[in-house]
Amino acid sequence: MSGFAIACWGFVAMLALITLRMPIALSMLVVGAAGYAWLSSPSALFYYLQTNSYHQFASYTLSVIPLFIMMGALAERSGMAATLFKAAERRAAGFRGGLPMAVILACTAFGAICGSSVATTATFGRAALPEMRRAKVDAGFATGTIAAGGSLGILIPPSVILVVYAITAEQNIAKLFQAALVPGLLAAVFYCIAIAIVVHRRPELAPPVVSNEVFAPTLPAAWTAPAGAAVIVAALVLYFLGWATIAGAILMALIGLLLIFADPEILPAAGIAITVVGGIYGGIFTPTEGAAVGVVIMLIQGLLQRRLGRVKIVEALRQTAETTAMIFLVLLGAEVFGAFLALSQMPTTLAQMIAGSGLSAWLILSLMLLSYIVLGAIMDELAMILLTLPIFIPIVLSLDFGMGAEDVAIWFGMLILVVVAIGLTAPPIGLNVFVINKIASDVPLTQTYRGVLPFIAADIVRLVVVTAFPVLSFWLVHALN
Repeated sequence: MSGFAIACWGFVAMLALITLRMPIALSMLVVGAAGYAWLSSPSALFYYLQTNSYHQFASYTLSVIPLFIMMGALAERSGMAATLFKAAERRAAGFRGGLPMAVILACTAFGAICGSSVATTATFGRAALPEMRRAKVDAGFATGTIAAGGSLGILIPPSVILVVYAITAEQNIAKLFQAALVPGLLAAVFYCIAIAIVVHRRPELAPPVVSNEVFAPTLPAAWTAPAGAAVIVAALVLYFLGWATIAGAILMALIGLLLIFADPEILPAAGIAITVVGGIYGGIFTPTEGAAVGVVIMLIQGLLQRRLGRVKIVEALRQTAETTAMIFLVLLGAEVFGAFLALSQMPTTLAQMIAGSGLSAWLILSLMLLSYIVLGAIMDELAMILLTLPIFIPIVLSLDFGMGAEDVAIWFGMLILVVVAIGLTAPPIGLNVFVINKIASDVPLTQTYRGVLPFIAADIVRLVVVTAFPVLSFWLVHALN
């Protein structure tokens, strides 16, 4: 039997084990180990496991994962999500559909601190859902908005999924974080547009917000808003005159936005986001250093505000350990399964077959993205990426899109991020939908799925836009490097 046929049977066996409810990480590990031993020998397998496991998990690059998870866990327990939501809610008062939009905006800001979609969904399920119910927002629309907003946890850098993609595809993490900013912000914009369209057609789904905390500009805000606008204009002028780098202009623009939306409550969160993300973008920190700085600042801030005590810190450490162990086990299973595929030469053979098929590069890419959407509806997004990348990356890099290999790899990473967001909310699995369903157990699952449909439509439109205009993915990378 050829190596290609053995690899195909390996996929069948792995899917069978997953169907029998074996954890995906263990399924990949068992099938990958069996296939590796079949194609080489049991002694070669044991030697590979003995040496590779240590070198893989002793990697300095992987240390960024638990650090970003820890930063998100501390942010969740410090009440930062509720603070961001309240600040967004005050500005949404009086607008029809303003409360769901406030959830999206708050999730966007929280995504710059927490790199997990599940954590973002769960956090805003507890912080925003009670308020949306008091405002008489339709239950399915409310839970659907939170499930979709939760996906911004991985769309806005820093993102754990992007770290895993960078490691697997052997790409620069900082450049991928830079590339994700524009597609991530597009997601927030498209989600708000989807809310506006839905509420315009069915006003009863989200009545105008009635709040005792309606935002009213205070005396400081009366001068900080014009000052912020002036800073943004100055950033644009200095950049186009060649007197400021793109990194400097972006930092000035972020400071300007912070001044425009001046609110004492959101200053700590904004300060952390600008420090971590801005430091990584500006080359001050590596992603690992930025994550470490973020954890320290988050911890100090929580202690000073008396929002983090011993119990909450221990809970955050436990969550970090559990989530990191889960991710690392998936990484190990994917590594062994990938080694099995490499021995079978399946990725190389498949790439040669596709190259000789005569199909256009764009059609092949479309079929890949379609397969991701299908797989994302039935599989965990992390396992799906790790399972497919060893096969898809060689194929994508062999296709001619009129771009360099690094640009193609970065662009493909952004496309994967978009389809992962679809998979997080699409039936029948939709991990974010199940997370919010556990919090809002009185809302039928089918009702939540109806609520996420407008956001899935927005993601499909965004996927078309990011596919048709690759420059959206790597323009900032080229500008900053």
